[in-house]
Amino acid sequence: MRRIILLALVLTGMMVSYAADPTATNYSWDECQGSARPYPAPKEVVAYPDSLTPIMINHVGRHGARFAASSKHTTVLLAALRDARDKGTLTACGKDLLALTEGVVKITAGRWGALDSLGMAEQRGIASRMCRRYPMLINKHTVEALSSYSPRCIMSMYEFTHQISRMNNKVEIFTSSGRQNSQLMRFFDLSNDYKELCEGTQLSDPIKEFTDANITMAPLRRALGKKYVLPADSADLAMAEYSVLAGVGAMNLQIDITKYFTKEEFNVLWGISNFRQYIQRTASTVSSVPADIASPLLLDLINTTDKFLADSTSVAPVQLRFGHAETLMPLLSLMRLQGCYYLTNYYDTVGLHWKNFDIVPMAANLQLILFRSKSGKIYVRCDLNEKPVHLIPNDQSLYVEWKKARTYLERCVPIYY
Repeated sequence: MRRIILLALVLTGMMVSYAADPTATNYSWDECQGSARPYPAPKEVVAYPDSLTPIMINHVGRHGARFAASSKHTTVLLAALRDARDKGTLTACGKDLLALTEGVVKITAGRWGALDSLGMAEQRGIASRMCRRYPMLINKHTVEALSSYSPRCIMSMYEFTHQISRMNNKVEIFTSSGRQNSQLMRFFDLSNDYKELCEGTQLSDPIKEFTDANITMAPLRRALGKKYVLPADSADLAMAEYSVLAGVGAMNLQIDITKYFTKEEFNVLWGISNFRQYIQRTASTVSSVPADIASPLLLDLINTTDKFLADSTSVAPVQLRFGHAETLMPLLSLMRLQGCYYLTNYYDTVGLHWKNFDIVPMAANLQLILFRSKSGKIYVRCDLNEKPVHLIPNDQSLYVEWKKARTYLERCVPIYY
């Protein structure tokens, strides 16, 4: 009887806790890696109806898993850990974290942001599945690929196209990389409207308010010691610790994350990182500019499809593009894909509806696959990370007639583009 009462009290406590904060998340350790999460390859092959024949693929992909993009977070974290060590407050947990962070710096030296072996494997895997699913678009056909000037994007493109050539040596492949592709792959560098938005306080104010309201210092205290005096910018330090530890999986390093965070703490810090990307890289009630700037890329997807349908010899049936998370987040938001577009004034609900680990894990990709029916009609299916999603809101069709899809996508583009 006592055990039953105890169990009831525990369950009641859990229910009260949830009721106290219905917006709290409970995502897995893997998911809380956020946009640094290694690519979750699909376990099942998605079949298409026998009545449809694939005729074209438009692919926009993020680079694969990579070494830490820069030394920014490791430098900040190492400075605090070494300071705590020198002052005699560093805990056993902190000593482990110091050794781990120094190891990350050593492994990454000279390779900041470079595609790693895991990222290469991710791109080869996606390419292999494309070849197996749509061999008729590869064999004796042409593949055109372009990437941003970033080395990790270029290498992602080469790993992808190299795998295609390994699986079918009768394919012709043309590649392009460099700043000439920035309008499509790095539009965030070129837009004056976006630069002005970032230089103002429209984005930074809600990010600071959200961070201040949610940040936890417990993981830092666990490492630096209770007597360590935290700096004025302790929120940045807390997020640096999260960024370093959330990113080691993308480097194919295996660690026990539970040494440094409780699951609740990891969710909280993920939520802050997630919110920052949401505000900075998608349409929100603050501004639509972060999504609008992807219009040239969306128009390119529409135009290449139209050109192919007008003359299939003028455009390669497989179009590949390799960019960044910052390329995909705006594009998917502009397209208003389910789970990628969310407008709210209640920022504490963002983590329930917009999840970077589902949208832009490493090697994330959007594929618009064109099909021809036996009657000659053209249909399109939209796949996000190789899983079909509904292209048009409130339309449950996975296969949408291209004319209808085209009209919808054109309406997503602001009139001034």
